[in-house]
Amino acid sequence: MVESEDYNLGSYKFKIEAFFPKKLFFKITKAKINNANPILKEECKNRIKKEKPWNSNLVIIAADHPARNVTIVGNNETAMANRYEYLGRILRILIHERIDGIMTTPDIMDDLLILNNIFKKNSEKGFMDNKILLGCMNRGGLSGSPYEMYDPVTAYNVQDILNAGLDGAKIMIRFDLETKMAKYSQKTLEICAEIIRKCNTHNLPIFIEPLPVYIDDNGLYKVKKNVSEIIKVVGIVTALGGSSLNLWLKLPYVDNYEHVALSTSNPILMLGGESIGNPINILKSFKKGMSAGINIRGCLAGRNILYPGEDDPFAVASAVSKIIHEQKTVAEALSVLNNRRGKEIDFLTSKII
Repeated sequence: MVESEDYNLGSYKFKIEAFFPKKLFFKITKAKINNANPILKEECKNRIKKEKPWNSNLVIIAADHPARNVTIVGNNETAMANRYEYLGRILRILIHERIDGIMTTPDIMDDLLILNNIFKKNSEKGFMDNKILLGCMNRGGLSGSPYEMYDPVTAYNVQDILNAGLDGAKIMIRFDLETKMAKYSQKTLEICAEIIRKCNTHNLPIFIEPLPVYIDDNGLYKVKKNVSEIIKVVGIVTALGGSSLNLWLKLPYVDNYEHVALSTSNPILMLGGESIGNPINILKSFKKGMSAGINIRGCLAGRNILYPGEDDPFAVASAVSKIIHEQKTVAEALSVLNNRRGKEIDFLTSKII
């Protein structure tokens, strides 16, 4: 019997309030008003870290878009600007036992750690335990700016990441080699090289997202999603910073991904890209990508899992995990997705309220 890869949401509609009531969100505000510094210090000191975090395939959530003025999801230009909903969707995925971690900016990481501290008062362990925590660094290349290709360090720096006890760092560089803005890509290249050099000094894993870009008819930068452009930028960034030993790559899935796998000996995580409101395409892409080479080690994806149309991010994360961790088929992953909608919806409220 042929398994079906049809995606049918039916009448289901995920509602964030059922999982993350607003009064939980405002508990974070209350903690900040009353000085949350001791909470963050306690969390950084006592967090249970994942043993041998890099020895298996990974599903890590990317949640750094708003810091670069990227808030659009589908037709909603400010979807990710609603911090209550954005944080709730992040939490919905992070509670999943097979989600390995998160990459984000200091503001979101602070909120997660504060809420984790509140949660642990009524639980044996926190939802941030055994998770990989990556700090995003260069977010200064604001979307829509004339100088968008210049992307300085405006979020975490290396010392911040070390002080917080995070597990690694993430940077991005977009390559515009065709317009007068190319000089800003080269300036960002120098910034990234220095970051990698500093990370190497501390043996800190560094995740770099190199993207070849062009300007579309609306004047917006878009990623060149073809294999020849991707493998060329891989060769540029793996030569940065004096050593590639701590370097991971975050790359989009493209056709002929086996050529991407052969472009480097370094580990690669696939990114998700813009959300289309239907998880089936990203599941198919991740499935194909995972078969391209043994250095394809999973995904570091955000919007496609956080905002899967009307679907439950927890259920979509379950499906992605099945493909990345268990090499399941797309049909098997979709079956898991259908069965996990709405599960553990009281995970937070049963402990905090």
